[in-house]
Amino acid sequence: MAVYTEVSDEDLNAFVAQYDLGAVLSCKGIAEGVENSNFLLVTETGPFILTLYEKRTRREDLPFFLGLMEHLATKGVACPLPVHGRDGQALRELCGRPAVVVTFLKGMWPRRVQLHHCAQLGTALARLHRAVGDFAMRRENALSLPGWQDLFARCATRADEVRPGLRATLEAELAALAAHWPSALPAGVIHADLFPDNVFFSGETLSGLIDFYFACNDFLAYDVAICLNAWCFEADGAFNATKARQLLANYARVRPLSAAELDALPWLCRGSAVRFLLTRLYDWLNHPPGAFVRPKDPLEYLHKLRFHQQVRSPGEYGFAAP
Repeated sequence: MAVYTEVSDEDLNAFVAQYDLGAVLSCKGIAEGVENSNFLLVTETGPFILTLYEKRTRREDLPFFLGLMEHLATKGVACPLPVHGRDGQALRELCGRPAVVVTFLKGMWPRRVQLHHCAQLGTALARLHRAVGDFAMRRENALSLPGWQDLFARCATRADEVRPGLRATLEAELAALAAHWPSALPAGVIHADLFPDNVFFSGETLSGLIDFYFACNDFLAYDVAICLNAWCFEADGAFNATKARQLLANYARVRPLSAAELDALPWLCRGSAVRFLLTRLYDWLNHPPGAFVRPKDPLEYLHKLRFHQQVRSPGEYGFAAP
């Protein structure tokens, strides 16, 4: 989450007047994340999240995202619900941007990831994958192999400004991924961005999942790989196999991983590392002036990539087959 577009009081009041939410009491920008402009909106009926979708989010994808949240809620997955206005519409426009109000989820994301966080994440992710089995809408993953190649092409000439030799490293890794990327794995709708700041806990209990704006159809185990990268490395860059074991074991209790998925896990983790390395690299090199949020360090994912390049079996992720 972040803020890239400022909203005047007049525009905000006119926008909220289209809902049965009462008067606006406060509206504060949320300066986290990198994609859209987000605000904590408090009205007479309670707190909500107001999101303005910025340029990277395609307007034609928004019905998928909003429909997915509504579908998950009906399946018992705790997530924000789009709020519909008096005319029955959830998607509107504010300050020249597509905009939506969603319900507020109580809880905090974990600033310091513990074993119980990883265990509950594994369960919640598997339940999400089960819940989307009958979701009818589709959205292709724009940030898979072809998307990585496109991002690399846009960053290649300046990549070595961030780290000497980074261009050659990425070029070689993209070639390796193209040659070894798996096929025919179980697939469905994935969250694709389930970082700690998108998972809320109330005390020690997982209370909800947020920010579905990268959700798409892809390999389910790729979502697992994204979570291993996001949750199971320590601040010093070391991989924590105990956290990974908790995540994987609890996931597998709800949705067992196939032998093919486990065999593919090192490559899926490498692909996940490249995906976030490249998007962070692009944002680092193209940081919008005046944005409230600092771009994230792409080199964090270079270190993770180097770890995964040495992995030869799922056992090195701490996974023990039941």
